[in-house]
Amino acid sequence: MDKTGSEIARHVRLERDARNWSMADLAERSGVAKASISKIERCEMSPSAAILARLAAAFDLTLAGLLLKAEGHTSRLRRAADQPVWRDPATGYRRKQIFSRPDHPLEMVQVELPAGQKVTIPAWTYAHARHAVWVQSGELVLTDGGVRNVLKPGDSLGFGPPAEVTYANESPRPCHYVVALARS
Repeated sequence: MDKTGSEIARHVRLERDARNWSMADLAERSGVAKASISKIERCEMSPSAAILARLAAAFDLTLAGLLLKAEGHTSRLRRAADQPVWRDPATGYRRKQIFSRPDHPLEMVQVELPAGQKVTIPAWTYAHARHAVWVQSGELVLTDGGVRNVLKPGDSLGFGPPAEVTYANESPRPCHYVVALARS
């Protein structure tokens, strides 16, 4: 596991300990199996984006917020070379944290979703955030609360009330898009 992976593992444990939760408590709140949480905390498993989003939401954090804590970034300026990148081991989904600070309500993430891959995020992860997506290249199929939307380069979509969202790339080429989240 790389440095970011071990920092994610450490911060999952720190967040759990700060709340005085057992692994069973976190499993119940996140919907992630207790055995998986144990493996993540011991650096025996690299969690997928969906699992990290569930854990973050259980801690009342966004995925970016959890990753930011693991990265320990504190400056207001984030140079392109210093923007952390995380890759989902399950899908190859590549996530670059463009901007996020604990004291600022806006987060921006640039994503590369490989051809033929999809990521589903449960509704409750968006309980305290609103978000919008802007496609830079490729084609993104977004299913938000059961409504299917096909976005092409330059298209954007603002999401409504929290609902399960599936980001899918049904095309033969990678799709690049930006997600902007505003914490409420």
